[in-house]
Amino acid sequence: MLYWALLFLIVAIIAAVFGFGGIAVAAAGIAKILFFIFLVLFVIILITHLGRRGSSI
Repeated sequence: MLYWALLFLIVAIIAAVFGFGGIAVAAAGIAKILFFIFLVLFVIILITHLGRRGSSI
């Protein structure tokens, strides 16, 4: 998912350089959403992994 967020960010930067404002804003919005979903899932997995490891000791 982080790969897709970076891909959309690169698309947004390239679109902005070439003057396609609407496409750049849309791609940047998608990249932001994917990045926040990645962060939420990462934190949830990290917490569950640490909780599972701590309870087995």
